[in-house]
Amino acid sequence: MPAERPTEPPHLHLLAKAPLPGQAKTRLAPLLGNEGAAKAHTELLRHCVATACQALPAERVTLWTALDHAHPLFIELREQFDLTLNAQPDGDLGARVRYALNSTPGPAMLMGSDCPSITSALITTCAQQLASYHVVILPAEDGGYGLVGTQQDYPTLFTDIPWGTQSVLTTTQQRIKALGLHAAYPATIWDVDRPEDWQRWKALVNSV
Repeated sequence: MPAERPTEPPHLHLLAKAPLPGQAKTRLAPLLGNEGAAKAHTELLRHCVATACQALPAERVTLWTALDHAHPLFIELREQFDLTLNAQPDGDLGARVRYALNSTPGPAMLMGSDCPSITSALITTCAQQLASYHVVILPAEDGGYGLVGTQQDYPTLFTDIPWGTQSVLTTTQQRIKALGLHAAYPATIWDVDRPEDWQRWKALVNSV
């Protein structure tokens, strides 16, 4: 049976690196250079935070920082949107995702900063779906996912996952099935990882 409806809307956690040249969005460097890739990361992060805070009150949004926790961009976003900043802990991506999801009481969702195809309306849909399902996931075109939401702690969803490969989603779905959980997949999204993804995003922005 689907899970019972939680009494409060979920908390949304965002993971982001500081926009340091040579360390952020490095796969965009062949097109944009290291400085340009860092600027692209800045643009994507600003868009991500604005979208999150449009979907949920700022007190329900936490930005988890990496590389330089006191970077001016993080401070700017905290002051502009009045959201919470936390430093990402050590560990692989799965450990950091699980830690963030369980850092706040009740149901929670998490997304990266490089998925501009996730709109505020889609975040709202995910929050609504999480009221009826144990897990909510937005599958990505590359075989991963752009957002995950859980009602409580399910450790094996994030342990020994082949992060960064095309098997992330299918492996996670196998874990969901093994645990007997009910999951919702409201939409398929795409992220900005490669030069062609960045060009896709800019074409979309310029068409508006």
